[in-house]
Amino acid sequence: MTLAIDVRDLVKRYGTRTVVDKFSLALERGRICGFLGPNGSGKTTTLRMICGLLTPDGGGGTCLGYDLVRDREEIKRQTGYMTQRFGLYEDLTIRENLEFVARVYGLDRLKERIDRSLERLALTTRQSQLAGSLSGGWKQRLALAACLLHEPKLLLLDEPTAGVDPKARRDFWDEIRRLSAKGVTVLVSTHYMDEAVQCDFITYIAYGKKLIDGPSAKIPELVGLETWRVDGPELPALEARLKTEPGVEQVARFGTVLHVSGTDKEALRTTVKRLEAAGTQRWSLQVAGLEEAFIFLMAGARDNFSAQPKAA
Repeated sequence: MTLAIDVRDLVKRYGTRTVVDKFSLALERGRICGFLGPNGSGKTTTLRMICGLLTPDGGGGTCLGYDLVRDREEIKRQTGYMTQRFGLYEDLTIRENLEFVARVYGLDRLKERIDRSLERLALTTRQSQLAGSLSGGWKQRLALAACLLHEPKLLLLDEPTAGVDPKARRDFWDEIRRLSAKGVTVLVSTHYMDEAVQCDFITYIAYGKKLIDGPSAKIPELVGLETWRVDGPELPALEARLKTEPGVEQVARFGTVLHVSGTDKEALRTTVKRLEAAGTQRWSLQVAGLEEAFIFLMAGARDNFSAQPKAA
């Protein structure tokens, strides 16, 4: 196994606040890793430490075989980083933006690289359009094209599809999978569960601490959740009642059905049988998904901001 990222116990503090607290991650080359967690959980700070933009206050490790602290410049040269907000020049055209980025990197074969990047992201016919006139999905494509100009081995994507339409999100992920198949390692933070399931590996982070990680298909099993689906009449009343029932640790509304979950399977099944016999709703056991696991893990996480000492 060749690791693209192997970091241990990363710590980052700002004043008295610890925003990343002993984060560790081992990720094979060519894998897609999803970062899941609420806003303010330290995902962006962690990504920036991994790619050499921030120096950790504790811990260490390697990225692409380079030391996280001593070899930051080499890591940055081999990494593409796409920020949450569009960071290119809106008064330049698509092509002019790519030319600018290529010159900043000091790249050779500028025309060849830019033409290939335009073609890869289906931007060729729009290359003379001002970036400021692009929709969110097209800005996303331009930002990714700029990230790929120097042919990085590692791609860090910070909530890259926030605010774009479903078709643009699907096209974006098609490109990510193509890059992964070519050996590019991808770390992507996202709030969308339909995107998370496309990742090979998932890391849940909340308020600076890693809660759990593992192959995406195994996460609910690692959490230990059992989930029942229930639909039928009088769901609001049932939802309120379920929160006090034995074995029920989570009740989540999904459209017109409830997902009822818990880690004590025997207690939960006893409750389900009793309610099923007494009520008019339909119950069925289902495989717990990433969203149930995400909600469950977040419910037990402690906000590190509220835990900080107050200033004098």
